[in-house]
Amino acid sequence: MGVKFRACVAIVFILLLLGSMWLHGNLEHWNTCPIASRVKNKPLSLTIVNSSDEGVAPLRVCPGQRFQIAKLQAHLQAAPVSANDVLLMPYLASWDELIKFLEALGPMVGLISQEIESKTTIIRDLAQKAEKEAEKKMTPQRDTGMVISHNRSSNYSELNHRLSFGYTSIRSMIKWELENGLVDFHQQTNSGCRTLLRLHRALLWLQNFLQELGKDASEGERLQSPSDLCKETYQRTLAHHHTWLVRKGAELAFLAMPERPYFYKLVCVGTQAEASVVLNRVVRAIEEVYKRNEVALQEHGMLDLP
Repeated sequence: MGVKFRACVAIVFILLLLGSMWLHGNLEHWNTCPIASRVKNKPLSLTIVNSSDEGVAPLRVCPGQRFQIAKLQAHLQAAPVSANDVLLMPYLASWDELIKFLEALGPMVGLISQEIESKTTIIRDLAQKAEKEAEKKMTPQRDTGMVISHNRSSNYSELNHRLSFGYTSIRSMIKWELENGLVDFHQQTNSGCRTLLRLHRALLWLQNFLQELGKDASEGERLQSPSDLCKETYQRTLAHHHTWLVRKGAELAFLAMPERPYFYKLVCVGTQAEASVVLNRVVRAIEEVYKRNEVALQEHGMLDLP
């Protein structure tokens, strides 16, 4: 079955089954969850972690395309801070690149990227609101480093001493929202913590997909298609938080996914061996960010926010 034919099939079924469902909260966990105990936030160390690959050349910039694997890697490496936290600005910037990655895979998969982008917008809007509120309370000689800007700046080094307030980091956001009563453990809200959880779940799916995409075939076996890999990794990660209808719609969307040569071009490589090197570096960076966010959410009983 050719890619174009599969794309047509996917489009028909998506329109019939989903309509605009991906655009209205379909990274959501639709069942309410019991409240979990809140754990006191740990004090933050104020040292930026150097997560770059020692002695390894930076990834290449791909001319003529929106998604840049090098930018994704740079944002991911800039995100870890201290021993247990993640800076919010580079974390959201890494999602900006992942959104471009999904959009590059075609209009059906692009529906998912629109839903993810709506989540990043919620957190940026909350950060902007908190910043404006803080500005009203500050003296004329206010400390401009107390809050994170909602702008998509890449100057992350200035943030290594700004982790005690608002939406600067994942842990500062959790602390801020708990102290201000913005997190509801019983009902759905648009809090940054609940929104982060939805992004967190989606990140696990993409990490799994990129990891499988970077694997070489065993001797005597053929490489699985990206479509199959995407479906399998979705089923063991993000699908657990979706309804049956959304799961089927997502799996149909994956049918329209391009073949491997397209992914090689997307990450600026020519062979599977080269793709393995590049994707494994990105996967390691994602794993570090994911692990830190997992711990922070778990410590505060937020892995099942409704």
